[in-house]
Amino acid sequence: MVASADSVLINGIYYNLISKGQIAEVTGSGISYDENAYIGDIVIPENVTYENVEYSVTSIGERAFEGATKLTSVIIPNSVTKIGLKAFEGCTNLTSVTLSDNVTIIDGEAFDGCTGLTSINIPNSVTYIGAWAFNSCTGLTSVNIPESVTEIAPCAFSNCSGLTSVTISNNITQLPNKLFLGCTGLTSVTIPNSVTLIGTNVFEGCTGLTSITIPSSVEVINPQAFYGCSGLTSVIIGSGIKTIYGEVFAKCEKLEEVYCYAEEVPAMGIIGVFADSYPEYMTLYVPASSINAYKTDDQWKVFGTIKAIGEGESQKCATPSISYSNNKLSFSCDTEGVKYVSEIKVADGKKYYDSSISLDATYIISVYATKSGYEDSEIATATLVWTSATFEETDTPSAVKSINYNIPALISVRGNTITVSSEADGTLVSVYNINGVQEGSGTISNGKANINTNLTSGSIAIVKIGQKSFKVVLNDFTAVRG
Repeated sequence: MVASADSVLINGIYYNLISKGQIAEVTGSGISYDENAYIGDIVIPENVTYENVEYSVTSIGERAFEGATKLTSVIIPNSVTKIGLKAFEGCTNLTSVTLSDNVTIIDGEAFDGCTGLTSINIPNSVTYIGAWAFNSCTGLTSVNIPESVTEIAPCAFSNCSGLTSVTISNNITQLPNKLFLGCTGLTSVTIPNSVTLIGTNVFEGCTGLTSITIPSSVEVINPQAFYGCSGLTSVIIGSGIKTIYGEVFAKCEKLEEVYCYAEEVPAMGIIGVFADSYPEYMTLYVPASSINAYKTDDQWKVFGTIKAIGEGESQKCATPSISYSNNKLSFSCDTEGVKYVSEIKVADGKKYYDSSISLDATYIISVYATKSGYEDSEIATATLVWTSATFEETDTPSAVKSINYNIPALISVRGNTITVSSEADGTLVSVYNINGVQEGSGTISNGKANINTNLTSGSIAIVKIGQKSFKVVLNDFTAVRG
């Protein structure tokens, strides 16, 4: 144990101690880019004792591990709630980080330049990811931004050239400037329906993208958002778009088809939105009711061919989604004006011979969308179940009372992602394969938990919600009781 004017060294780790709160912050040696301050594998404890006083370790301080190029792994305890500015910047040999399940903030440049980092599990507790937080983490191949995240600062994942796929929180309303700039390996990204604005240069230079769908929630796309995405061949722009600023799709030389579902012609920036992308050789598909407006608009008429959506082909309704709240099922669909055809089955219906019956059956919901002149959509299904009762202590010792009994939960599946929607916020959800090996977990927050798995279509998953388990089969848009 060594003490200095600014920090103390306890068991190989430097701390700033705050005596009033009896909390400790992990810090550095005081020497900028001290490669020998931290070496090898580091396990940070939840508590440390100094001069007979115990301190709770609650944060990783600013520049704590900056430039520690000999650091290879770190385990951060659940007592930690914040990763500070530049905390691990330049830790080029850091290959493994276990983040606290209670971290709420990952501050700016926290892992900037950690080129050896191949994966990062951002816990469901995180609400904010700072600017350049994972910039130039070239070893990262996939990122899941959980539902708890409500704000991401610019450049958070820029220049992550090894990144191939991204899942973005449904609580994000804006994609900030340069969020994925230079992510040349990115081949798949889903922009959630919560996003209303796509910032400047968000996907600039993402040469691996071949197609992109911009949801109907997006109203504004800022300049150069997809600049230099030279692999793009098709783009779908949702019906909510109002403004597309200059050079959004500039230097996208392979772009062949653009679908724009907006009935009111969107405004375009003064500098060509499709500059150096040769729109005169592209086909633009627009709503039939607006085709003349697009053909006469000074900026949209640059397309070589403008056709009505569905012209010469049979158009299909989008697959609907299913939600449940206030004792009602609701369906929604990206295709406007559809009708829904639904069916509900009791999965575990049977005869009873007891004097009382618990009405907590499992229901299988299926629905498809239909519209005149369109093909019917794919069938979407979900499983409606009831979780166990939850209890709280009463004033009487050893006594409890039920505060929530049989809270409903809706289980749905999209690809290999399992979503559990429920009002039981704070409930742990775990997913296991048929052999009992855990595939992932999360906590219901703001009514939802998304669990990404490695399970393939057709395989069986065990979904444990609180203390109750349910069996589902993974198929696209499907969650069926086994």
